[in-house]
Amino acid sequence: MSNVDRRTHRRVPVQVQGFLLGNSHEIEAVTLDLSVGGARFDCDLEVYPGKVIRVRLVIPGAEEPVSIEAARVQWVEEDTFGVSFQNVRPAEFDELEQLIDEYEETEGTGHA
Repeated sequence: MSNVDRRTHRRVPVQVQGFLLGNSHEIEAVTLDLSVGGARFDCDLEVYPGKVIRVRLVIPGAEEPVSIEAARVQWVEEDTFGVSFQNVRPAEFDELEQLIDEYEETEGTGHA
């Protein structure tokens, strides 16, 4: 268990559009799952474990994308990889938590 796993974050299989900046240009991505502590992306960005990228997530209903300046790549598997968010600002954290709450309310109970 790494120290990342100490705090368990609810992880939901929500798909939101993202833009990842790993090298010199941003590339489009889609989350396969998301928590306030990290995400799994479907993206053909060239990354390797330990690489730090910038993530912007287009949250439905939010005025502007949630921007996470430092997301550390944890693992890579073909066109998917997992990142853990480093130093998420409170406002971004709140946006992510709200998105996850809304997803769980919609999906989890079966009542819209």
